[in-house]
Amino acid sequence: MSLSRCDARIARTMRRALIAATLLAGLPCVTGQVRAATPDFGPNVSILDPSMSSDQIASVLNAASGEQQFSSNRFAILFRPGTYNVDTQLGFYESVAGAGLSPNDVVINGGLRAEAPLDPGGNTDNATQVFWRSEENLTINPTGGSTRWAVSQGCAFRRIHLKGAISLAGAKYGWASGGFIADSVFDGQVGPYSQQQWYTRNSVLNGWTNAVWNMVFSGVSGAPAQSFPNPPYTTLATTPVSREKPFLFVDSADNWNVFAPAARRNSTGPSWNNGTPAGRTLPISTFLIARPSTSIDSINQALGAGYNLILTPGLYEFSKPIHVTNADTVVLGLGYATLVPQNGNAALLVDDVDGVQVAGLLVDAGPQRSPALVQIGGSAPGASHANDPSSLSDVFFRVGGATAGSATTSLLVTSNDVVMDNIWAWRADHGNGIGWNTNTADHGLVVGGNNVTALGLAVEHYQKNQVLWQGNNGQTLFFQSELPYDVPSQGAWMNGSANGYAAYAVDPSVTSHQAWGLGVYSYFNQGVAIVEDSAIAVPRNGGVQIHDAATVLLNGSGQITHIVDDAGATASTSGQEETLSAYP
Repeated sequence: MSLSRCDARIARTMRRALIAATLLAGLPCVTGQVRAATPDFGPNVSILDPSMSSDQIASVLNAASGEQQFSSNRFAILFRPGTYNVDTQLGFYESVAGAGLSPNDVVINGGLRAEAPLDPGGNTDNATQVFWRSEENLTINPTGGSTRWAVSQGCAFRRIHLKGAISLAGAKYGWASGGFIADSVFDGQVGPYSQQQWYTRNSVLNGWTNAVWNMVFSGVSGAPAQSFPNPPYTTLATTPVSREKPFLFVDSADNWNVFAPAARRNSTGPSWNNGTPAGRTLPISTFLIARPSTSIDSINQALGAGYNLILTPGLYEFSKPIHVTNADTVVLGLGYATLVPQNGNAALLVDDVDGVQVAGLLVDAGPQRSPALVQIGGSAPGASHANDPSSLSDVFFRVGGATAGSATTSLLVTSNDVVMDNIWAWRADHGNGIGWNTNTADHGLVVGGNNVTALGLAVEHYQKNQVLWQGNNGQTLFFQSELPYDVPSQGAWMNGSANGYAAYAVDPSVTSHQAWGLGVYSYFNQGVAIVEDSAIAVPRNGGVQIHDAATVLLNGSGQITHIVDDAGATASTSGQEETLSAYP
């Protein structure tokens, strides 16, 4: 560690000591205790113990699993180390995690499933709206040797040792549009079946059955060989840079901590199966444990004093942003903690500093238009953070759907070297407050920083470019995008003289960029023949390269004329995939 960074950490520690006695009432600081009591995570976090009966555990899980798609309720369920007999389905806004340092510390005999609902006639199922649920840090012995995880976007399957097989589609193999797996080991076969696309990172597979449109693997032992487009497997031997999601755990003295993993480069396989991974153990005493009733000033005062932040499940409606100013701060949301800016402000602002880890958040646009919902960095790219990159893990955005809202950009990244791991930005196509002139939003992601990496990126239905990449040396591994459904006319969707906006646009000034495994889909549903000239737009130079891209007209009218710039066949027939293996 450099002297300046060491001095900075000492200063933060001193500030914490000075402020601990006077910080606003309700700060759950336990600094100085030899053995911490179980933290008070509030009413929407349940901590389960192996001594509890199966009926007690089932009651807790069942109570959390019945929420509707746009409910305001949120739940996190933590399993203390031990063995449990559990077999249940997870619902909306339900996060389940083991509280061990290793996935092997918590063993589930049974399963924690995600199921696709059947249609009214019971003839088919549809997982395209199975959103916002997660399971992490567990070993699972599935009932009958197999389990099901039929999900689409906004879900996470992390740090799991599955001692059996798994299906990623509904029991009747209806529509599904996922998904994301990371840092996991599968003893049995993975069957995606009807999943249109999927990203798997840093895992161990024991068989993968098939592909539909776009399957991407990086750093995965046992992954299918590169074969795009037939079958459409994009396989990278390593993940160029990654940083696993921080997580809560209980140590051998029954003290609660957060483990903040270190960044990995050119890595293969899970972070945990050869011992404790590299990273930092942060005592719970270094965290402000916030609830929705905690004031924004209390949160920012704690962050400024050097505390980390846990946001417990609920809705945080603030008229100022949560503001992270210190390097190496961890902001960890539990149970899909949801930020909703109220005054045209950002929900979260992170200064241009080293090593901030943001994880487990859902961000809704608020009633007044925000220029950006989350901003990482200042007004322009600053210092290099290559040795300690900031990361966003399981961070999801909505404009409309749950509530009426508007934002110009959902996620703005101007810092260098940021790692984005499982991001879904969604301008809602159904739910509350939707309409071409209602839930207005230009871009899901704008990247101005250099050396920024996206690992598992889904951006859908925004009104201009879904992604606009302006920094150099960027890279994306897996991109899934649906164009806006509700374009009312061609004249309403013109980028200068071009018909429509490219879903993935790299700025003409960029000289180096790489992207692998991109799928862009259209469903113009207003009865108007809308045309998009190019699904992907990049500068024509050898330093910007697109690998394994596809377009599909899902349904509706119109067409996607080209895949990248003026290359690639036209997607104008429902369900037909057009592919391009390399550009240029």
